[in-house]
Amino acid sequence: MANSKAYKIEPALAFWLSMLIVPLFVFAVLYGSWAVLLPMLSTWYLFNILDVLIGQFKGDADPETADTDLFWYRLVTLVWPFLQFALLFWAIWYIPRAEHLGLVETYFLFVSVGIITGTVGINYSHELMHQKSKFERRLSEWLLAMVLYSHFRSEHLFVHHIHVGTPRDTVTARYNENFHRFFKRVIAEGVISAWRAEVALLARKNLSASHLTNQFWRYGLQQFAILMLAFWVLGWVGMAWLVFQAVVAIWQLELVNYVEHYGLTRKYLGDGKYEHVKPRHSWNADQRASHWLLLNLQRHSNHHYKPNRRFPLLQTYENDEAPLLPYGYPVMTLLALYPRGWRKYMNPKIREWRDLHYPEIEDWTPYNKATNPTPS
Repeated sequence: MANSKAYKIEPALAFWLSMLIVPLFVFAVLYGSWAVLLPMLSTWYLFNILDVLIGQFKGDADPETADTDLFWYRLVTLVWPFLQFALLFWAIWYIPRAEHLGLVETYFLFVSVGIITGTVGINYSHELMHQKSKFERRLSEWLLAMVLYSHFRSEHLFVHHIHVGTPRDTVTARYNENFHRFFKRVIAEGVISAWRAEVALLARKNLSASHLTNQFWRYGLQQFAILMLAFWVLGWVGMAWLVFQAVVAIWQLELVNYVEHYGLTRKYLGDGKYEHVKPRHSWNADQRASHWLLLNLQRHSNHHYKPNRRFPLLQTYENDEAPLLPYGYPVMTLLALYPRGWRKYMNPKIREWRDLHYPEIEDWTPYNKATNPTPS
């Protein structure tokens, strides 16, 4: 791991930059015309340009820093859910009624809404769901409800973090599995995986799946409330645009999930057991501007080591401990949309990773399958 004694923590203000997307979006809505593309360009491309200009950041904060010293870092995650709620329903209420906005402009604006609720909102939800505070966890659930993807919380906490890098984890992308196939598989399997995890938790308490403590009851009520509010604001049209932005947001989330663990698998030990999760089982990046946008999500190996560690305290690793991407997640997710280019670029890195960490494994065939194999 990098020298944590340097104790270089990024200024809290840097992580508030994501808030600038709100006035930018409002300007795009009110101005219309070419401005409707600005929110998309600012998230997909501006931070990529900033990564090139600003470079990398490898400094580590003191991981024992108290929460009381992280007030301004925590505050950005607490403010965002309320800001997103207001922005989402203002967009549903105003955009379809605006006379200066045509159907094409409306389409691009709601794509932008999905990018905001996905790139920023779900990422903030991810940070909040790992905290001990019940208030923060509830905020996380409402952020997910706004994109109709509430089950992600159960799937992420009770499946992904336990089974990452194994065929039991739905969102670990298999070697040679392209994103488009991955996306369809995750959509089909994710809800089922989350449901089974919740049922298993209840079974340990001798409770049935229908018990009121099943999180899916709350997920359903939260999502129903969001849908009904959209209907109240603008009827079926409001509900349709809500669902549309949710699809865009989910697509954004799963793009990042695809990149985070593509092709990285834990060694099978036999008898249904796998080695413990190690830093080598997540793709990391050190691009500074992308850190600001994604709350240090790119320090993903350390997140899996300490899931409850708040984002400013996540640590970096040396290249021989954890695989490092040459570009930030925003660039890599764009590359992932082009399967041939992705495989040409990433598959050699996977083979190098295997040679470095698992030279004793000669047959990787069971690990390469895009279904859920059981290596033998």
